[in-house]
Amino acid sequence: MTNASAPEPSSTTPTPSLQRTWEAPVFSDTTANATETAASAPTPIDGRRARLRPAPLPWAQGEERTDSPDDAAARPTAERDASSTSPAPDRRASAGSGAAPASGGRETPLPPAGLARGAAPTSPNEVDSPAPERPAVYRPQWEADDDLLGEAVRQRKARPTEGWRGFCYSITNGRINPGLSQAEVRLRKQLERIQTRLHGAHSTAVISLKGGVGKTTVSATLGLGLAEYRGDRVIAMDANPDAGTLGDRLVGEKLAAQSTVRDLLDNISNIRSSTDLARFTHLTRRLQVLTSEQDPELSEAFSAEDYESVLKLLSKYFEVIITDSGTGLMHSALQATLTHADSLVIVGAPTHDGASRARKTMHWLATHGHEALLEHVIVVLSRDRQSAQIDESVIRGYFDARCRAVVELPPDPHLQAGSQIDFDALAPGTRDAVLELAATVADNFNHPRHGGLATHGFRPETSRE
Repeated sequence: MTNASAPEPSSTTPTPSLQRTWEAPVFSDTTANATETAASAPTPIDGRRARLRPAPLPWAQGEERTDSPDDAAARPTAERDASSTSPAPDRRASAGSGAAPASGGRETPLPPAGLARGAAPTSPNEVDSPAPERPAVYRPQWEADDDLLGEAVRQRKARPTEGWRGFCYSITNGRINPGLSQAEVRLRKQLERIQTRLHGAHSTAVISLKGGVGKTTVSATLGLGLAEYRGDRVIAMDANPDAGTLGDRLVGEKLAAQSTVRDLLDNISNIRSSTDLARFTHLTRRLQVLTSEQDPELSEAFSAEDYESVLKLLSKYFEVIITDSGTGLMHSALQATLTHADSLVIVGAPTHDGASRARKTMHWLATHGHEALLEHVIVVLSRDRQSAQIDESVIRGYFDARCRAVVELPPDPHLQAGSQIDFDALAPGTRDAVLELAATVADNFNHPRHGGLATHGFRPETSRE
């Protein structure tokens, strides 16, 4: 910058020697541009700093860019002219604001005051512009019935308890688990069916037109199988008017004669609780037993009215009632048994006479108003008697096509002895058949139908579906 020379003092007017007058400097546009260009021209040190300067931070993208000489030379002429006319940033102002140079001598620009870190400055032209939309993030829909905990728990093999699998699991303390065998898987499925929930008392009648085919044995084992694996109360009642032997097979002859169904009928008006009722029943394992009268004269007097009175009382305190009926279809007690039965089990044998009696029983039911009961019939073929001259597959196929299920009870030395039945003493095949029979009966527990115990009003009568 060059200052103008001071004017010469006039010769006519004396001027004090210590007083000097200065005129204001005059700047032209050319002088101003030259001054600004000189002030903004980068020095060699500034050029090196420009080369080493990092990329501008997000908040500094709107500030003026200062190029090195090489960058400035590479820029177009029009851009250099535009940048030369713009005022240079005041470095002293930024230094006075507390900004510290970065490591290595590089200066890091600070965001403007009032601007949040990480947010780009907004120019006046961008105030009304909408913000850019973020990409949508996938989120699964909320479902109230999702089973998160069930999927989170790792499934493990069930513990085997029988055979070499159970032995291997025991001696290794569970470190080696070969899993369940097919027999154990079948057993677990049978128990699951046996434990079907009941919504009211259920009556099951076991009948046969022919004696000696195992009707009482089927009634006893069926009651033991249901009572062993259910948590509710199960009772087996002997309704045979001909001095039945259900009590002998379950609790023994001497104990069965101590209290009978006749004693219960004589005191039925005094029964107010299950404790009062227990004085007239017997317990074997978890099964309650109501025995029949052994005196032929008294047992013959067991009529339909007596059976209905006893059944009405038992329905209040027991969930499952199994009735071992007699062989006479025309007897009044058996007629009442069929009227109030929810399920029916017909016992036959894989012989000519045993299969013929079972077929005639089904025909009699169909022609005497018990067609609805035939829908729930289960045929049990007791194989205590069998012959190589009989094709058992023909007999089984005949009943398979005409009833709900067919169960074969294999011969068992323990059952053939005719003594008191021990459920633990049954052969594995016999035990499996008994549990399959119990599971098949339990499959019908929640099947709605007319008649049965609903005629007494203990369970609401529902239509068959």
